[in-house]
Amino acid sequence: MKNGVRSIKGISVNMLVRSKKDVVLDYLRDNIINGVFHPGDRLIIDELATHLGVSQIPVREALQQLHAEGFVDLQMHASAVVTEVKLSLFDEAFSLMEAAELISARGASKVCTTAQFAEIQAMVAEMDELLDDLDAWTAANIRMHQYICDCAGMRLVKITLTRAMQHWNRLRKMYANEVFAERVHHAQKQHWDMLAAMQAKDDAMIERAVLDHIRISKQVYSQYLEAAFAEQTQAVFAEDVSA
Repeated sequence: MKNGVRSIKGISVNMLVRSKKDVVLDYLRDNIINGVFHPGDRLIIDELATHLGVSQIPVREALQQLHAEGFVDLQMHASAVVTEVKLSLFDEAFSLMEAAELISARGASKVCTTAQFAEIQAMVAEMDELLDDLDAWTAANIRMHQYICDCAGMRLVKITLTRAMQHWNRLRKMYANEVFAERVHHAQKQHWDMLAAMQAKDDAMIERAVLDHIRISKQVYSQYLEAAFAEQTQAVFAEDVSA
Protein backbone atom coordinates (compact mmCIF):
# COMPACT_ATOMS: atom_id res chain seq x y z
CA MET A 1 0.00 0.00 0.00
CA LYS A 2 1.30 3.44 -0.94
CA ASN A 3 -0.25 6.74 0.17
CA GLY A 4 -3.34 4.87 1.32
CA VAL A 5 -3.89 3.26 -2.06
CA ARG A 6 -3.80 -0.47 -2.75
CA SER A 7 -4.79 -2.66 -5.68
CA ILE A 8 -7.32 -5.49 -5.83
CA LYS A 9 -6.40 -7.51 -8.91
CA GLY A 10 -5.77 -4.43 -11.01
CA ILE A 11 -8.47 -2.32 -9.36
CA SER A 12 -7.09 0.76 -7.63
CA VAL A 13 -8.63 1.19 -4.22
CA ASN A 14 -8.28 4.31 -2.12
CA MET A 15 -8.55 2.71 1.30
CA LEU A 16 -8.88 6.13 2.92
CA VAL A 17 -12.13 6.75 1.03
CA ARG A 18 -13.70 3.44 0.07
CA SER A 19 -14.09 0.14 1.88
CA LYS A 20 -13.14 -3.23 0.40
CA LYS A 21 -16.82 -4.14 0.40
CA ASP A 22 -17.71 -1.13 -1.73
CA VAL A 23 -14.96 -1.88 -4.23
CA VAL A 24 -15.98 -5.54 -4.51
CA LEU A 25 -19.62 -4.45 -4.79
CA ASP A 26 -18.92 -2.13 -7.70
CA TYR A 27 -16.76 -4.78 -9.39
CA LEU A 28 -19.47 -7.44 -9.18
CA ARG A 29 -22.35 -5.12 -10.08
CA ASP A 30 -20.49 -3.70 -13.10
CA ASN A 31 -19.65 -7.19 -14.35
CA ILE A 32 -23.28 -8.29 -14.00
CA ILE A 33 -24.59 -5.20 -15.80
CA ASN A 34 -22.00 -5.52 -18.56
CA GLY A 35 -22.73 -9.20 -19.11
CA VAL A 36 -19.40 -10.59 -17.94
CA PHE A 37 -21.42 -12.57 -15.39
CA HIS A 38 -24.43 -14.06 -17.17
CA PRO A 39 -27.89 -14.83 -15.78
CA GLY A 40 -27.68 -18.13 -13.93
CA ASP A 41 -23.93 -17.89 -13.30
CA ARG A 42 -22.93 -19.06 -9.84
CA LEU A 43 -20.75 -16.68 -7.83
CA ILE A 44 -18.77 -18.59 -5.21
CA ILE A 45 -17.54 -16.53 -2.29
CA ASP A 46 -14.18 -18.18 -1.68
CA GLU A 47 -13.34 -18.19 -5.41
CA LEU A 48 -14.17 -14.49 -5.72
CA ALA A 49 -12.20 -13.69 -2.57
CA THR A 50 -9.14 -15.47 -3.95
CA HIS A 51 -9.51 -13.82 -7.36
CA LEU A 52 -9.86 -10.33 -5.89
CA GLY A 53 -7.26 -10.77 -3.18
CA VAL A 54 -9.56 -10.02 -0.26
CA SER A 55 -11.08 -12.00 2.59
CA GLN A 56 -14.49 -13.63 2.26
CA ILE A 57 -16.13 -10.98 4.45
CA PRO A 58 -16.30 -8.09 1.91
CA VAL A 59 -17.38 -10.53 -0.83
CA ARG A 60 -20.17 -11.89 1.37
CA GLU A 61 -21.28 -8.35 2.27
CA ALA A 62 -21.21 -7.29 -1.39
CA LEU A 63 -23.34 -10.26 -2.44
CA GLN A 64 -25.85 -9.50 0.30
CA GLN A 65 -26.10 -5.95 -1.03
CA LEU A 66 -26.49 -7.19 -4.61
CA HIS A 67 -29.26 -9.51 -3.41
CA ALA A 68 -31.06 -6.51 -1.90
CA GLU A 69 -30.63 -4.66 -5.22
CA GLY A 70 -32.05 -7.57 -7.23
CA PHE A 71 -28.90 -8.57 -9.12
CA VAL A 72 -28.27 -11.94 -7.42
CA ASP A 73 -30.15 -14.61 -5.51
CA LEU A 74 -28.35 -15.96 -2.46
CA GLN A 75 -27.90 -19.69 -2.12
CA MET A 76 -26.66 -22.08 0.49
CA HIS A 77 -23.05 -23.24 0.47
CA ALA A 78 -21.56 -19.74 0.34
CA SER A 79 -22.62 -18.75 -3.15
CA ALA A 80 -25.06 -16.64 -5.13
CA VAL A 81 -26.61 -16.90 -8.60
CA VAL A 82 -26.92 -13.99 -11.03
CA THR A 83 -30.62 -13.23 -11.51
CA GLU A 84 -32.44 -13.87 -14.75
CA VAL A 85 -33.60 -10.86 -16.76
CA LYS A 86 -37.37 -10.86 -17.24
CA LEU A 87 -39.60 -8.68 -19.39
CA SER A 88 -41.49 -7.57 -16.27
CA LEU A 89 -38.28 -5.86 -15.14
CA PHE A 90 -38.64 -3.45 -18.06
CA ASP A 91 -42.03 -2.16 -16.89
CA GLU A 92 -40.86 -1.91 -13.30
CA ALA A 93 -37.66 -0.03 -14.17
CA PHE A 94 -39.40 2.48 -16.42
CA SER A 95 -42.20 3.09 -13.91
CA LEU A 96 -39.62 3.83 -11.22
CA MET A 97 -37.59 6.06 -13.52
CA GLU A 98 -40.69 8.02 -14.50
CA ALA A 99 -41.68 8.68 -10.89
CA ALA A 100 -38.16 9.42 -9.66
CA GLU A 101 -37.22 11.73 -12.54
CA LEU A 102 -40.45 13.69 -12.17
CA ILE A 103 -40.07 14.08 -8.39
CA SER A 104 -36.40 15.06 -8.55
CA ALA A 105 -36.81 17.46 -11.49
CA ARG A 106 -39.69 19.28 -9.79
CA GLY A 107 -37.80 19.45 -6.51
CA ALA A 108 -34.55 20.63 -8.06
CA SER A 109 -36.26 23.30 -10.16
CA LYS A 110 -37.44 25.02 -7.00
CA VAL A 111 -34.07 25.14 -5.23
CA CYS A 112 -31.34 25.01 -7.89
CA THR A 113 -28.90 27.90 -7.87
CA THR A 114 -27.62 29.54 -11.03
CA ALA A 115 -24.38 27.63 -10.59
CA GLN A 116 -26.21 24.32 -10.25
CA PHE A 117 -28.29 24.94 -13.36
CA ALA A 118 -25.05 25.76 -15.17
CA GLU A 119 -23.57 22.46 -13.99
CA ILE A 120 -26.59 20.50 -15.24
CA GLN A 121 -26.35 22.32 -18.55
CA ALA A 122 -22.65 21.42 -18.79
CA MET A 123 -23.50 17.77 -18.11
CA VAL A 124 -26.14 17.70 -20.84
CA ALA A 125 -23.74 19.41 -23.24
CA GLU A 126 -21.09 16.79 -22.43
CA MET A 127 -23.63 14.10 -23.32
CA ASP A 128 -24.06 15.71 -26.75
CA GLU A 129 -20.46 14.67 -27.45
CA LEU A 130 -20.99 11.07 -26.31
CA LEU A 131 -23.82 9.99 -28.60
CA ASP A 132 -21.55 7.58 -30.49
CA ASP A 133 -20.35 5.94 -27.27
CA LEU A 134 -23.42 4.35 -25.72
CA ASP A 135 -21.75 3.20 -22.51
CA ALA A 136 -20.14 6.58 -21.89
CA TRP A 137 -23.42 8.37 -22.65
CA THR A 138 -25.31 6.06 -20.28
CA ALA A 139 -22.80 6.66 -17.47
CA ALA A 140 -23.03 10.43 -18.01
CA ASN A 141 -26.83 10.19 -18.06
CA ILE A 142 -26.87 8.44 -14.69
CA ARG A 143 -24.48 11.03 -13.23
CA MET A 144 -26.65 13.87 -14.52
CA HIS A 145 -29.83 12.48 -12.98
CA GLN A 146 -28.01 11.72 -9.73
CA TYR A 147 -26.82 15.33 -9.60
CA ILE A 148 -30.38 16.58 -10.09
CA CYS A 149 -31.40 14.44 -7.10
CA ASP A 150 -28.49 15.91 -5.10
CA CYS A 151 -29.60 19.43 -5.99
CA ALA A 152 -33.11 18.59 -4.81
CA GLY A 153 -31.73 17.03 -1.60
CA MET A 154 -33.52 13.76 -2.36
CA ARG A 155 -31.31 10.90 -1.24
CA LEU A 156 -33.94 8.16 -1.32
CA VAL A 157 -35.13 9.19 -4.78
CA LYS A 158 -31.49 9.12 -5.93
CA ILE A 159 -31.02 5.56 -4.68
CA THR A 160 -34.26 4.39 -6.33
CA LEU A 161 -33.49 6.12 -9.62
CA THR A 162 -29.92 4.81 -9.71
CA ARG A 163 -31.02 1.20 -9.16
CA ALA A 164 -33.76 1.45 -11.80
CA MET A 165 -31.34 2.93 -14.34
CA GLN A 166 -28.75 0.24 -13.59
CA HIS A 167 -31.27 -2.53 -14.18
CA TRP A 168 -32.41 -0.86 -17.40
CA ASN A 169 -28.77 -0.57 -18.47
CA ARG A 170 -28.31 -4.31 -17.97
CA LEU A 171 -31.50 -5.05 -19.89
CA ARG A 172 -30.68 -2.81 -22.84
CA LYS A 173 -27.15 -4.25 -23.13
CA MET A 174 -28.58 -7.75 -23.37
CA TYR A 175 -31.53 -7.11 -25.66
CA ALA A 176 -31.93 -3.53 -26.88
CA ASN A 177 -28.54 -2.05 -27.79
CA GLU A 178 -29.46 -1.74 -31.46
CA VAL A 179 -32.65 0.23 -30.89
CA PHE A 180 -30.94 2.19 -28.09
CA ALA A 181 -28.36 3.41 -30.60
CA GLU A 182 -31.19 4.71 -32.79
CA ARG A 183 -33.13 6.18 -29.86
CA VAL A 184 -30.32 7.95 -27.98
CA HIS A 185 -30.40 11.10 -30.17
CA HIS A 186 -34.10 11.61 -29.39
CA ALA A 187 -33.48 11.00 -25.69
CA GLN A 188 -30.72 13.59 -25.70
CA LYS A 189 -32.98 16.23 -27.25
CA GLN A 190 -35.56 15.49 -24.56
CA HIS A 191 -32.93 16.13 -21.89
CA TRP A 192 -32.56 19.67 -23.20
CA ASP A 193 -36.36 20.04 -23.05
CA MET A 194 -36.33 18.83 -19.43
CA LEU A 195 -33.60 21.30 -18.51
CA ALA A 196 -35.52 24.19 -20.11
CA ALA A 197 -38.63 23.18 -18.15
CA MET A 198 -36.68 23.04 -14.89
CA GLN A 199 -35.13 26.46 -15.52
CA ALA A 200 -38.61 27.84 -16.20
CA LYS A 201 -39.69 26.42 -12.80
CA ASP A 202 -42.94 25.32 -14.42
CA ASP A 203 -44.29 22.10 -12.87
CA ALA A 204 -46.69 21.39 -15.73
CA MET A 205 -43.93 21.92 -18.29
CA ILE A 206 -41.60 19.65 -16.29
CA GLU A 207 -44.24 16.93 -16.15
CA ARG A 208 -44.81 17.06 -19.91
CA ALA A 209 -41.08 16.92 -20.61
CA VAL A 210 -40.40 14.01 -18.26
CA LEU A 211 -43.43 11.99 -19.30
CA ASP A 212 -42.68 12.51 -22.98
CA HIS A 213 -39.09 11.41 -22.36
CA ILE A 214 -39.99 8.25 -20.44
CA ARG A 215 -43.22 7.17 -22.10
CA ILE A 216 -42.08 7.61 -25.68
CA SER A 217 -38.93 5.64 -24.88
CA LYS A 218 -40.96 2.96 -23.12
CA GLN A 219 -43.28 2.56 -26.09
CA VAL A 220 -40.38 2.17 -28.53
CA TYR A 221 -38.46 -0.30 -26.38
CA SER A 222 -41.56 -2.26 -25.36
CA GLN A 223 -42.32 -3.42 -28.89
CA TYR A 224 -38.71 -4.36 -29.50
CA LEU A 225 -38.24 -6.21 -26.21
CA GLU A 226 -41.49 -8.16 -26.47
CA ALA A 227 -40.32 -9.49 -29.83
CA ALA A 228 -36.84 -10.27 -28.49
CA PHE A 229 -38.16 -12.18 -25.47
CA ALA A 230 -40.68 -14.07 -27.63
CA GLU A 231 -37.88 -15.11 -29.97
CA GLN A 232 -35.76 -16.22 -27.02
CA THR A 233 -38.64 -18.28 -25.59
CA GLN A 234 -39.20 -19.99 -28.93
CA ALA A 235 -35.50 -20.80 -29.21
CA VAL A 236 -35.43 -22.33 -25.73
CA PHE A 237 -38.57 -24.35 -26.50
CA ALA A 238 -37.10 -25.63 -29.77
CA GLU A 239 -33.90 -26.61 -27.99
CA ASP A 240 -35.85 -28.52 -25.34
CA VAL A 241 -37.88 -30.35 -27.99
CA SER A 242 -34.78 -31.33 -29.95
CA ALA A 243 -33.11 -32.60 -26.77
